[in-house]
Amino acid sequence: MNIILIGAQGSGKGTQAKYLANELGMHHVSSGDLFRKASAEGTAFGKQAQAYFDRGELVPDELTVAMVLEHISKPEYIRDGILLDGFPRTIAQAQALDEGLLAAGRSIDCSIYLEVPREELLHRLSGRYICRANQHVYNIDTDPPKVPGICDLDGSELYQRADDTGAAIEKRLDIFFHETIHLLDYYDQQHKLAKIDGNRRIEVVSRSLIELVKNYQ
Repeated sequence: MNIILIGAQGSGKGTQAKYLANELGMHHVSSGDLFRKASAEGTAFGKQAQAYFDRGELVPDELTVAMVLEHISKPEYIRDGILLDGFPRTIAQAQALDEGLLAAGRSIDCSIYLEVPREELLHRLSGRYICRANQHVYNIDTDPPKVPGICDLDGSELYQRADDTGAAIEKRLDIFFHETIHLLDYYDQQHKLAKIDGNRRIEVVSRSLIELVKNYQ
């Protein structure tokens, strides 16, 4: 299957996408992770994307589409299926994705929206920290590390991304609720949209997602 997980920053979609992909034997593809890796490696894609991340803005469509389509064209991704997290974020990206998949004889099977109130998203994002080594995510209120400032899994330093502070959070959420939210109509018109209440415990949301996807298989 080819699945899209839609949700605002702080909705937990990254955590849920990794869990879901592992349970279903799919490939988790996060556009944010792809760009951060490219940025850390100093590639042309990464350098261009970092400036947008730091301002809390979306990376332009042409950069995002080119990187993601190249990544998911690998034979093993075609064979096992993909779970997209953070892409597409605009109607133009969704259309480009559909065209790219169609050219390869593929298509999106379903999109899933994780619904979380904006107030809760603000709370989650302001307390979110990420490990430098492998991007493991923690929250000082709901999922703190055992040792403050240190990742439980690999012992690396935890840091707060520039776009998880102050006005950048509000700007990112504004972009989602004014632009990305239109993806719901796009996939609903294709009868490929489902919604999940993301304002629950992580394990409860995970079970709901697994049950939902199994109904599509």
